[in-house]
Amino acid sequence: MKFSKTRLPGVFIIDIEPITDERGMFARCWCKEEFLQHGLISELSQCSVSYNHSKGTLRGMHYQIAPDCETKIVRCSRGSIFDVAIDLRPESPTYKQWYADLLSADNHKMMYIPEGLAHGFITLEAQTEVFYQISGTYAQQSARGLRWNDSTFSIQWPLEPVVISPRDANYPDFTEAHTLHAPQVK
Repeated sequence: MKFSKTRLPGVFIIDIEPITDERGMFARCWCKEEFLQHGLISELSQCSVSYNHSKGTLRGMHYQIAPDCETKIVRCSRGSIFDVAIDLRPESPTYKQWYADLLSADNHKMMYIPEGLAHGFITLEAQTEVFYQISGTYAQQSARGLRWNDSTFSIQWPLEPVVISPRDANYPDFTEAHTLHAPQVK
């Protein structure tokens, strides 16, 4: 695997290194030792999948507060997504900045999103499936979110959402009060 730093500290794009032959290809997309060598969380508690019927389905921007912070590794296993992370760590030099990348079944990229960041995506194709590896379990009492189109962040989404849950559509505007609930980085 090839680990590439992004402009947000701790966020990596991970490219697989396929071995191809007449059958197709084979590649590792998880190796505890390689993650440890890059100083990344190497313990996973759960894996999840989201299937999205329509192009333009938006999910996010989600995070969990302490003590239930999560690190996520996100991969698009069918279709494609515009995947976004927002830095919510007040001590970070990139606080309130966002980073996005195209993840697709064709490019096999993964995004590593450490705790302290919000995450979301919009589907670029119908019938898109997203696979998550997560360091912690979902804790409803710690779940938080930011509105996808909050002007504080000015995320440059490639298209307008066609499908979005009422919860995601109605998160309040970001205020500095969010920092009181921002995930604590260990």
